[in-house]
Amino acid sequence: MANDATTLNVDICVIGAGSGGLSVAAGASQMGASTVLIEKHKMGGDCLNTGCIPSKALLAAGHAAQAVRHAGRFGVGAELGNIDAGGVFGHVHNTIGAIAPMDSVERFEGLGVNVIEAEGRFVGPKEVEAGGKRIRARRFVIATGSSAFVPPVPGIDDVDYLTNETVFEQTGLPEHLIVMGGGPIGIELAQAHRQLGCKVTVLEMFSIMPKDDPELVDVVRQRLISEGIDIRENGRVNKIEKTDTGVRVIAECDGKEETFDGDRLLIAAGRRPNVNGLGLEEAGVKFAPMGIEVDARMRTSNKKIFAIGDVAGGYQFTHVAGYHAGVVIKNALFRMPAKADHRTVPWVTYTTPEVAQVGLTEAQAREQGHDIRVLRWPFHENDRAQAEGETDGLVKAIVTPKGKILGCGIAGPHAGELIHTWGLALSQNIKVGAVAQMIAPYPTLGEASKRAAGSFYTPSLFSEKTRKIVRFLSKFG
Repeated sequence: MANDATTLNVDICVIGAGSGGLSVAAGASQMGASTVLIEKHKMGGDCLNTGCIPSKALLAAGHAAQAVRHAGRFGVGAELGNIDAGGVFGHVHNTIGAIAPMDSVERFEGLGVNVIEAEGRFVGPKEVEAGGKRIRARRFVIATGSSAFVPPVPGIDDVDYLTNETVFEQTGLPEHLIVMGGGPIGIELAQAHRQLGCKVTVLEMFSIMPKDDPELVDVVRQRLISEGIDIRENGRVNKIEKTDTGVRVIAECDGKEETFDGDRLLIAAGRRPNVNGLGLEEAGVKFAPMGIEVDARMRTSNKKIFAIGDVAGGYQFTHVAGYHAGVVIKNALFRMPAKADHRTVPWVTYTTPEVAQVGLTEAQAREQGHDIRVLRWPFHENDRAQAEGETDGLVKAIVTPKGKILGCGIAGPHAGELIHTWGLALSQNIKVGAVAQMIAPYPTLGEASKRAAGSFYTPSLFSEKTRKIVRFLSKFG
């Protein structure tokens, strides 16, 4: 069929301008592919506007307040005055604003991308409709992300509640924030609000941060409790009611019904992929509420259509969406059968202290039947951590008896930065000996990783066999 004013024939059409979609669009266009990018809401997606960036900005404000509260331990006299909510959320929005130009329509049009600001929907296996135009492409990429899941709790539709998509639009800080959900999002926002002076209650159906190593999670749990956060695990929310002062949550905690009254409710009960309204049936793309089905090359059941990031139903991290984008570009532009490998995906929860993980946890390694050794090094034995008064936590590495690294988890200061060493080692099949033998600058937190790795050799290095060898050699002068 010939082109007309409302039909575009291109190499690649991307639906969704979040991290993954932007990466595909920018890469494809700069490599010479004609590219259309469709976005119905905000450029930058969840990460820039309602996720990673604003949450870290809010946490930074909370951490600053907490630093003032505890400045006295360094002999520094400081007193925390009133917290200006307008200033706090102003910092959040200024941070978004500083990053937004990199994700803007103008920048991407400057890269040669045809940006259509409208809702996109498949009208066939090879055609998308958006903004009054029909787009036909050699390859399509679905990168529509995910949205906050709101559980069907009785009464929830009768109250005003916050999600990560609305919490940063507050004009004031709540007196008492009730957080429903103890995953990374709920825990990060709970600590940020508590450090900014709010009373905070967390209600979690199971245990907080369930995907992380329980030993590491407990480091964070104890810190949150010490800061005054009321954490209720194994708690089921039965009913929510509107009150004159805000909201009432009725929950069963450890078999006993309790009532919690607050002025704001934050729903952080997980996320669901954005699959509705895309016309996936018309495109011949198989999907379920938990995401679009993809193979290792990120192809859907329609091999001309890829799905990446949260909508593909796997890891819900910005850096994974960016990684998927690289896999798709290799497949779609260069016809390389590149496959996604998620075995070395790291993740971080940005609480104080942070928790980071890459590879297998101890429990996962045992479940898979590995013969393992667990290497630990606590931060209270790290000189830099002592100097900075941040000694909670540890480095915990999982290795085989022959020194192959299976995974590492860190709970402690700057864990998200420290995990890089282990991510590199794991992805490049570097054995634990190399980490142990690297020269680490002193005094740094990173020494904890070296010391944990070095503990692999402790049993043999300081064994009676070694002592006998040393004694024998000493006889020769």
